[in-house]
Amino acid sequence: MTKPAPDFLLEQSAMDAGHAIIAGVDEVGRGPLCGPVTAAAVILDPLNIPDGLNDSKKLTAKRREALYEALLDCAEISIAHASVEEIDEINILRASHLAMERAVAGLTRTPDHVLIDGNLIPRGLTLPATAVIKGDAKSLSIAAASIMAKTCRDRLMVDLAGQYPGYGWEKNAGYPTPVHLKALQDLGVTPHHRRSFKPVYKML
Repeated sequence: MTKPAPDFLLEQSAMDAGHAIIAGVDEVGRGPLCGPVTAAAVILDPLNIPDGLNDSKKLTAKRREALYEALLDCAEISIAHASVEEIDEINILRASHLAMERAVAGLTRTPDHVLIDGNLIPRGLTLPATAVIKGDAKSLSIAAASIMAKTCRDRLMVDLAGQYPGYGWEKNAGYPTPVHLKALQDLGVTPHHRRSFKPVYKML
């Protein structure tokens, strides 16, 4: 049985309750051993939503890239990061929430309501918000945010792979694959590795 695709019902429900501007927010990059955690906030135009929006993990890289470009043309988007240093200092959950807060703050219009992927609302977010578990599979706005965040972070990791070859970041995006773990042993820890993550601090 195929799972239903995300829809606009959560957004419509918020609009029916009097909220005109709805933003979907998602983050990517909690699990990797290196690189920032990246979040996106997206305000879709209800009359101009690209076809095929879905949880970024369910899309091919080619499809994500195409939707990324399409969304740039028709939606309001803000992408933000929390750095490796911030992840090590305040922990990955708090850092991912910080990236979400920054993404919302970077939007050109202040949303009336925010749909957040996950089961927690970032504590620094002062706007009305709803946490939506598996939101990227339910809400089109959150699905759009997941695509923007993942595409942006994947591109960033490809750039870093050019500076630090051998770790396979262009393919593994910094996740602890066998290639990445072996490179950590053979080549050592880079400035982009998260020192608070077990496989990295074990090497230090």
